[in-house]
Formats: sequence, C-alpha cells, structure tokens
Amino acid sequence: MEQHLFQLLEAINKNAHLNQKKMAEICGISIGKVNYLIHDLTFGNYIYSEKKGRNISYYLTQKGLDFLHSGIEAYHGKKINIHQEPLTEIKQAIILAAGSRKDFDKPAGLMEIDGTTLLKRNVDILQENGINNIVIVTGYKKEAFQDFPEFNHLKFVNNPKFKWTGSMASLAAAFEYITDDFLLVEDDILIEERAIREILLHPHRDCVLISNESGSGDEAFVEIKNGYLHKISKDIHQFNRIDGEMIGISKLSYDVYSKMVSEYQQNNKNPFINYEYMLLDISRHYNIGYLKMHNLFWGEIDSWQHYNTVKEKTYPILKRKEAEFREIFIKSHLIEALDLVYEDIGEIQPFGGMTNKNFKVVIKGKEYVLRIPGNGTESMINRKEEKFNAALASNLGIDTELVYFNEETGVKIAELIPGAETLNSKMCKRQDYMELTTANFRKLHSSKLQMANHFDVFEKMEEYERQMEEANGQPYVPYEEAKEQIMILKKIYQGMNIQPTPCHIDPIPENMVMSSEGKLYFIDWEYSGMNDPMWDLAAHSLESGFSPEEEELFLLLYIEQDEIPLEIQQRVMMNKIFQDFLWSTWTVIKEAKGDDFGTYGIDRFNRCKEHLNHDIIREMAYEYKK
Repeated sequence: MEQHLFQLLEAINKNAHLNQKKMAEICGISIGKVNYLIHDLTFGNYIYSEKKGRNISYYLTQKGLDFLHSGIEAYHGKKINIHQEPLTEIKQAIILAAGSRKDFDKPAGLMEIDGTTLLKRNVDILQENGINNIVIVTGYKKEAFQDFPEFNHLKFVNNPKFKWTGSMASLAAAFEYITDDFLLVEDDILIEERAIREILLHPHRDCVLISNESGSGDEAFVEIKNGYLHKISKDIHQFNRIDGEMIGISKLSYDVYSKMVSEYQQNNKNPFINYEYMLLDISRHYNIGYLKMHNLFWGEIDSWQHYNTVKEKTYPILKRKEAEFREIFIKSHLIEALDLVYEDIGEIQPFGGMTNKNFKVVIKGKEYVLRIPGNGTESMINRKEEKFNAALASNLGIDTELVYFNEETGVKIAELIPGAETLNSKMCKRQDYMELTTANFRKLHSSKLQMANHFDVFEKMEEYERQMEEANGQPYVPYEEAKEQIMILKKIYQGMNIQPTPCHIDPIPENMVMSSEGKLYFIDWEYSGMNDPMWDLAAHSLESGFSPEEEELFLLLYIEQDEIPLEIQQRVMMNKIFQDFLWSTWTVIKEAKGDDFGTYGIDRFNRCKEHLNHDIIREMAYEYKK
C-alpha cells in the first residue's frame, strides 16, 4: 500500500495533469485503486486538485512533498522534482563579490577589461536580458565599489566575515533581498553573452552551467547521472566519469535557495563551505539540472596569470565571436521575415534607439531599417496596436512604408528614409522646421482616422503609481501634494469638450526625420493612440525646450490663426503638467528596478510643480473652487 502511495505521489509530482487512467498505467494498479488513493491523499491533505473544464489537475501540498521526501530513499533512491509550477521569468540576480585574491588589491570584478570593468560588463549583460534587480555581495575592499557611480542603483550586501567563511555565507547574506527564482553569478567570470541567454531559457528552474574542462588547474569537475547533477569536486580522483567543469553561473529557484540557506543556518558546522557543495547536498534529494555548452569562450580572473590570459587571448576571441553571433542573429530575423537567402543581405550598421536595437541593413542593394525590440519592452508596449497605428501613419504619408511587422515579437522592417537626418531641439526651434512639424501634426490630428487604442493619462498615472509601490520606489517630494493639485485639474480637464484624435504621443525631436527631398516623417509609433491633440503639441514643446515665445509661434502655426484661444493655452499647460508628473513617476519605477536616469526624473517633477503655479493654472483652480 505504501509503495503505491509513493508511486502515485511521484507520478503526480512529475506531471500534475495526468488523468486517473494514466496514473493507473504508471503505478501498475487499477483505476479504482487510484481513485481510492486519490481520495485518501486528498482527505489527508497530501494533495489538492484544480478543475479546469473537464480536466482535473493534482498538486502535492507541502505535507505531501515532505512525506515523499521522507520515504523516497527507502522506496527506490529516486529524487523529488521540487517544482510543479512552470518556468518563471528571471528578474533577479546575485553577484558574489566578497572574496579576496592575493594578486589583486581590489575585488576581481573591478578589474579592467576593454575600457570597462568585468562587473560592469556582467551587469550590462544581465540588464540586457531583463534582470534589473541585482544584489552584489561584498566583503574584501567593499569601499572600492563606491568609486563606481554606475553601480549606485544596485543593492549591496556586505559579508563582514568574508575572511573566515566560504561562498555559501555570502550567498546566504542576500536571502532577505531575494523573492523569486534568480541567477547566481561569480564576480570573476568573463563569459559570452549567449551563455546567460541560454541558461535563462533552460527548462529546469534549478540549473548549473558547465563546459568542457578548461585545464586551468582549479576546475570544479561535475558528474551527471540520470540527467541531473550527481557530483561536484576539485579532486579528479573522486570521479568515475567527468561530464564537464562548473563555470560559476547557476539558475536557482527560490525553493532550492531557501533549502540551501536553511540547511546552512541550522546544520552547518563548517563556515568555509562553498555554495556549490551545499547545492550538491540539496541535490541528493531534489533534481538539479544542468546546461552544458560546448565551444564556449569564458575565463575566470583569480590571479595575474588568469587576468593576462583573459585580457590578451580569451577576450579578443570572445569579442569576435559575439560580433559574429549578433550578425547571424540579425540576419536570421531578416531571412525569416522576408524569405531571403544569406547572400541577399549586405552591410549591417547600428542605428540608435533608446529601448530598441535598430539597424540599418542593405537588402539586395536597397537600404532598410530593422527594429529588434529591447528586453522588457513587451510589458510596456502593445505591438498589435503599434502595428495598426503605424500602418495608418504610413498610409497617411507621414511615415515610411512598413515592409514587415511581427506583432508577436515586435520585429519591424521599414524602408530607410533617403538621406535621413534626425531632428534635434535646435532644429525644431527654427520656423521653417516648425512649419513642417505643425503641418504633419495637423494632417494627423484632422485625419479622422481611428487608432486601435486610447491613451488615457489618468489611467497611466494610476498604473504607474501601483508599479512604483510594487517596485518599492520612493516618489519625489512632495508627491502627494502635487497629486492632489493634479486631481483638481483632472476634474476641470474632463469637464472640457475634448474630442480625441489620432496622436503620436511621443513626438520628441529624435522621432522626426527629414529626407534629402525635404519631406518630414514621424517615426516610432509605439506609444501612439487616440488622445487630446494638445498632448502632442505640449510634448513637442517640452522635448524641444521651447521658450514661451517659441511655443507661441509654434501654436500659432499649428492653428493657423493670429491669436491662441484661451482653452488651447489651458489644455497645452495642463498636458505639460500631466506629462511631467507621469514621466517623473515612470522614472522612479525604472530607477527602482536598476536604471539610472541622472536628474531626468527630478527635473521633470520640479517643472511639474513650477507649472502648477502658472497663472493660467491658478486662475482655473480659483474659478473651479468658487
């Protein structure tokens, strides 16, 4: 009976979506007995079920996991799959940087590689892959990190006992700052970008990265058994078979990490234990996967010999390989999108972009722009709406022809504007350019086209405030006072008879491009939607840095009149306030997640406060309160 219980629990643990017929086949018992055991296990709180339509899924409770754990070795020596939830997106990382090296007078991660530090390179790769919540555990020369302002947005945790403890103590020191699955990186590792991408995509939530043996003399050898981690040691004599070398990058689930920390804090008697051996202990009962990458270029910097080898040999090869990989990656997008062959694609050049990767590409002798969305943009931008709106703009003649747009991935290919010259704020202040920009705005706003979505600034404010709280961001002071005034303006604004029109929403000078024929194009419709047309005018004025006189001329050219109606002045000023408040909150969110925007956020918030005291706004508020 107990054997059948263990068999059934193990089957459910491996696949929560088995029906009772399949359970019976796996366990070698009748369906009736399965039904009976399911009833007993549910009643005893060992499992619970969820029904979706006609299908029932079964899950082990913590009591069930503990029961399976306690008896599984006596049963048949198999390990538990600790996870029944699917793979989660990794947003956190721990970088271990506490150790000292006798050859260096600073942490290894601060050693220079190609004009930057090893740590900066690794942080950049993590952020490129959507990991912004990064904890760095320091110890040796912890004050050295203060000389690098580019790390100010990261969370630093100190291991004061780094001299007398191993790496497990440093890993445990970060426990209170980790809330989900994460990537573990040792600070002395130089590795190809693709290694990070591939381990993040690996189907196992717990996974160590291994490669072929490096021959460095300090290898941590790994043996794999039945597809999972079986042994780790630096002593080659302990191995029956060597499957690779552990590199120093691992993906760990919160569950396994918690068990490692718990075991370390409650039962450990050796403070010098390193985290990989604690992970090995946990792997005796739970499945820990692995990712082996062949032909991987990497190195560790533990000594001057290692450093010189990495700097003079490993890194130049790694850099060339990464460049080749990026070119292949870009060409693969083009081949898939346009049904090309490799030889159809010529020169590829970077083409700027804040949140995207843009490239100028030559295809069969003609120039195009390829846009590959940056990491994290999928949570901010609805690509289906962008595709629809961009097509409207193209048909209207204020953007180039859209050649290809994948609304699932956000990959876009458009014709390159001939002789393209991107505008800047100085150009936008000239009357001849104002005449062109206002003509495009009028054409867009009066088109009567219906975009796929509405842009509601007040909904965005609520959304960003919620995200700010979730990210533990600290709002600028006095946030609540400014918000209270804006809520009064909201009532006044919503009382106006404003007809929404198609809007660009993000009309910064850099999103305006002049062709060699003198035609002006608006590009990048990611944030576009139906809105008050005064939003676009207010945004362009702010982003171009117009003086009051320049803004007056700009508005007169737009409305094609001799005087600016009071309501237009009011709506422009209110939209300026709404935008500065919104984007300052957006900045708080981004910086709470690891980005650094300098004074951008506080500058916008201060301007918001200044405009809240503008005569036009004070008069409106006074009339409203009467």
